[in-house]
Amino acid sequence: MLPHMWVNAAPVPRFYPNAVTLAVGDTALEEQLTTVEILKKSNLPGRWSVKDSFGTLELSRRGFELLFEARWIRSVMPAEGPSTDIVWEREDKGAARLPFDDPGFVMFKGRRGFKVVAGFMLYRAEDIVGVSNVVAETADAPAVWRALTVMAAQTFPRLPLVGYESGSELQAAVTAGFEAGDELRVWVTDRD
Repeated sequence: MLPHMWVNAAPVPRFYPNAVTLAVGDTALEEQLTTVEILKKSNLPGRWSVKDSFGTLELSRRGFELLFEARWIRSVMPAEGPSTDIVWEREDKGAARLPFDDPGFVMFKGRRGFKVVAGFMLYRAEDIVGVSNVVAETADAPAVWRALTVMAAQTFPRLPLVGYESGSELQAAVTAGFEAGDELRVWVTDRD
C-alpha cells in the first residue's frame, strides 16, 4: 500500500480492482497517474481496473474506458426490521474463492422458499464495515438494504456501514435510509 493508492500488481478476484485511490489533491493525483503507468507496464494479464475513490482521475487518454460512475453511501439512521418474506442465512462456504475463513468477511443470502432471491457481502476493515455485491430484485431492493443494515449491526456492532452504488441500486439504498455522498469512478483496461 502506498500513501496515495492501494495497489495489487497480481490478478485479483473477478469484479475487484487492482488499484484504489486513497488520497486527493494535486500531489496525490500526480503520484496516482504515475502508479497507473507503472501498472500498465507490469505483467497484469487481461482486463484490470482502477477504482478512483474521489472521481478525480481522467484515464481515457491512457487506454482506459469508464466502466461506471457511482456514489459513496453510508448508513445514517437505524434501520427498522426488514419488511419482506425473504429468509436470510449466513453463507459459510461457496464455489467462489472468497475469504470465508476471515472473521472480517461475511456473506448472506436470502431465500424465498427454495429460490435464492437476494444477497450481499460485508467486510470489516479496521473501524468500518463495507457492503458490496448487493443483489436483489427491484421490488425487494429497499427491504434488502434495510435487512443488510440490521445484519451488519448484529454482526459488527457499533461500526459505520459504507459502500458505493449507482442507478436503481443507489436509489434503493437511499430509500432504505442510506446517505449518498461523493462520486467515484471505476476505470477498466485490457492488456494488449
